[in-house]
Amino acid sequence: MERFVDVAPGVRLWAEEHGAPGAPALLLVMGAQASGLGWPDELVEVLAVRHRVIRYDHRDTGRSTASFDEQPYPLTALAEDAVAVLDAFGVERAHVVGMPLGGMLTQLLVADHPDRLLSATVIGATALSSTPYTAPDGRRVPPEELPGVSAELMELWSRPVEELGPEAELERRVEHWRVLGGGLIPFDAEYARESERRVIAHTGHHRAGTAHARADHSGMERTGQLAATEVPTLIISAPAEPVAPAPHAEHLAQVIRGARVVEIPGMGHALPREVHTPLAAAILDHTGRS
Repeated sequence: MERFVDVAPGVRLWAEEHGAPGAPALLLVMGAQASGLGWPDELVEVLAVRHRVIRYDHRDTGRSTASFDEQPYPLTALAEDAVAVLDAFGVERAHVVGMPLGGMLTQLLVADHPDRLLSATVIGATALSSTPYTAPDGRRVPPEELPGVSAELMELWSRPVEELGPEAELERRVEHWRVLGGGLIPFDAEYARESERRVIAHTGHHRAGTAHARADHSGMERTGQLAATEVPTLIISAPAEPVAPAPHAEHLAQVIRGARVVEIPGMGHALPREVHTPLAAAILDHTGRS
């Protein structure tokens, strides 16, 4: 079932749900400039066997209102949007799964709205904490000194996004997904192409968005709240992760009280077919424990 959710004056978000209405709710929160359709249907269907799965388009993505140029907002507003989506679906508490900006928004929900969460799963995100990482040899490493985005991805991001038409934009996105995949799992270009065709059809245009990159990133640190939380939290570790590479997953597990880490073999910063089964199993095991 699809619906639109009003989250601010003149701002509506597209959302949909799958699964039994009476099942425990599971909210999927996608990354920067990513439509809710970034969560593959195959993965959603597996999760919906045991959950009422809700996915949605952030502001300035998909069918949601493109509002940033007229109504600029901070990234923290996107976490409040997630709460508004739960309210619209009549959900008091939900399991929340987020990647990668979605993983940061999930941390904001853990910190600011723990009463609304049954559990949290964080994928491909860095910690919203100033706590140093404790390495296996005991060294204390400040978060800003942990490994950053891969050189190949930084080079790709440095290129200006030109308006060269829908097919050129489609191929740019496919190349982006190739690099995000990390290289351990063979890249299926046609799968990525078809996924992006669906996103473009859903959105109604092929133009690349930049709103989330331009939004105010300040005010997101939640060191104390994450260290004290009682929300059961799962951290997904991806060995081919090019955006938040090792040891960011381990760092997250150190700063979020009681967090567990599960590695998904071959996974990078994307959701190819090969990771759907192990990722769904890890999420369902976690929600079942909670």
